Amino acid sequence: MKLTPEQQRILEGTKGKTIAKVMETLVRYGELFGAESMVEITSKYNHLVTSFGLKGLASIYTLFDQLIEEGAVSKQQFSVDPRPMDPNVPSSLLQKLVFKKLMYTKQEEYERQLEQLGILNDKAYTCTCYMDEVGNTPKQGEILSWSESSAVVYANSVLGARCNRNSGIIDLMGSIVGYVPNFGLLTDQGRKAKWIIEIRTSKKPEAQLLGSAIGMKVMEDVPYIIGLDKWLGTLDDQTKTYLKDFGAATASNGAVGLYHVEGITPEAAQQGRALLAEDAKTYAIDDAELQRVYDSYPVIWKKQDAKPKLCFMGCPHMSYEQLITWSRRILKGLKEAKRTKVAIPTVFTAAPQVIARFNETKYSKALKKTGVIVSYICPLMYMNNPLCGSMPVITSSNKLRTYTSARYYTDEEILQQITTGGIKA
Repeated sequence: MKLTPEQQRILEGTKGKTIAKVMETLVRYGELFGAESMVEITSKYNHLVTSFGLKGLASIYTLFDQLIEEGAVSKQQFSVDPRPMDPNVPSSLLQKLVFKKLMYTKQEEYERQLEQLGILNDKAYTCTCYMDEVGNTPKQGEILSWSESSAVVYANSVLGARCNRNSGIIDLMGSIVGYVPNFGLLTDQGRKAKWIIEIRTSKKPEAQLLGSAIGMKVMEDVPYIIGLDKWLGTLDDQTKTYLKDFGAATASNGAVGLYHVEGITPEAAQQGRALLAEDAKTYAIDDAELQRVYDSYPVIWKKQDAKPKLCFMGCPHMSYEQLITWSRRILKGLKEAKRTKVAIPTVFTAAPQVIARFNETKYSKALKKTGVIVSYICPLMYMNNPLCGSMPVITSSNKLRTYTSARYYTDEEILQQITTGGIKA
């Protein structure tokens, strides 16, 4: 790898042995992927993938202590993924004991490390750091050092920033030295689409289901999506919310780090089909294909026809627009069902700043009266508790379905279940 004089000096130890080791790690990492140079990070803020103080991450805490002791902290302030626990979220006494005494025993200690390393503030815990309310929204063309797959794919695709799918430690190391290896989605060639996705559905496709179908087909390749603009219109708040959930599904059901939507996402709107690689393959998606994908999902509950005990919405975290829309839908659905409370304990998750904005609306108190809990936690980390994993939990998140035992349903099916207790035949 060809380094600049400044980068070479860092590697040789002019800023200390610890930072030299950090630079060496990044150089070796880049060389594994064929990077010929390092590129400067230009974003104002960073985002880390972990916020959870798992007992088993002892080596990480040791590493962080060493970085802090040597003053090798982030050049950028950063946000971080959601906290794993919230006392307001339904849990049995035994589940709470497992969370606090066996799993997240290092939570407080870890959060103190994050403060010393450069976290934005004590509310900067969300997987949707790019929300306007949170304030970590990079601009088109900016170079990032991020982890968190759903945030990376959103930044690359919807915002037009540039970032590879990094691990949490590589992510932080890039911020410490201010550089990342220049390969993959940081390059023009790496952002070319190897797949043309033709949308031929008779109605607006479910974001999470469409993302799942594309992710499982293209895996880590870049897709260029044709025909979705018919259903999305412009890149407004509603479309951004749709693409947030769509992208998270492509990244978790596959390994997509960037997608282009013709006429919608910045690079596709500016460059059009010039973004297509010469040998791009084609994948057509119609109603039947989406149904096939939906039917392929395994149900891994011990008792497949069990009555759901919990519903999680918000993986990734819900937007303000979603909180308002879902509040209206639930209030209307309950009225039609002649009910005042949801039939299934339901948790909506969102960034603390988004929740604060939502709490200023009339819908906040109305939703609370229905029994719905609005929380800042990470549903995935909650479901990692083995006792929670055995619960029949439902969700409309394909990311949560992929990584846990939660069962996926479409938005409409979720609405029916939480307002009536079942799904119409």
